[in-house]
Amino acid sequence: MTVILAAACAVVYGTADFFGGLATKRTQVLSVVVLSQIAGLALILALLPLLPGAFSDTSLSWGLAAGTSGAAGLVLFYRALATGVMSVVAPTTAVTSAALPVVFGLATGERPAFWALVGVALALGSVLLVSQDSSGGGHGSLASVAAALAAGAGFGGFFILLSMASHESGLWPLVGARLSSVTVVALLALVTRRTLRPRPGSLHIIVAAGVLDMTANVLFLLAQQDGLLSLVAVLVSLYPASTLLLARHVLGERLRAVQMTGVACALGAVALIAVAQHP
Repeated sequence: MTVILAAACAVVYGTADFFGGLATKRTQVLSVVVLSQIAGLALILALLPLLPGAFSDTSLSWGLAAGTSGAAGLVLFYRALATGVMSVVAPTTAVTSAALPVVFGLATGERPAFWALVGVALALGSVLLVSQDSSGGGHGSLASVAAALAAGAGFGGFFILLSMASHESGLWPLVGARLSSVTVVALLALVTRRTLRPRPGSLHIIVAAGVLDMTANVLFLLAQQDGLLSLVAVLVSLYPASTLLLARHVLGERLRAVQMTGVACALGAVALIAVAQHP
């Protein structure tokens, strides 16, 4: 069940990013981030009665910390994209965000099976491959690479901190995470005097991105509660593959051979981890 939940989470995360990317082409980035996260908050509040859990200050605090880490990662990620080369920034961020939970899981006593570890290595490689674009370059400034590493640490911290909450707390950690992330990004918009008003025709796409992102967060939480963080986080990091496939089939964007190889590696990684989970 862990593999199914984590793989579904990756697909939904990738779809959310696809809608988020469409929205940012139509309106300002901070508007997309804040409004989509508010939509996600509305969804998680609606789901609370359906997936009840035991409220605790500790679990809510872990969620608040996770949301702050994720929001910081998001801001740093956009900064890295603005100052660097996407073909360097994207894979650096994605692999860092996947590697940190693996290291944390192993350091805290998780011991995945041998073939699961092979799948982890293949998954990390596939993230590098599917994140390549045709923008050229391949070299980024030291500042943009540092920002990408910090962004990946922020996203990886989100996964780790969320996993620290009690399994009996249900969705409450996500409530805390979304409250803190909305607050952080809204304050950033206020300080930088950026408008949060979406341009005409973009609100429905923004809402879709937010609802899908929160759905993916719920799937991650359920997967992590069912299995090992070191495996779940890696499977979730495969989300760029679904974004690429959607861009290919919906927008007609062409995939490079290296990206198709990455998609194939991602599928192989899921298969290896699944076999290791159910020998």
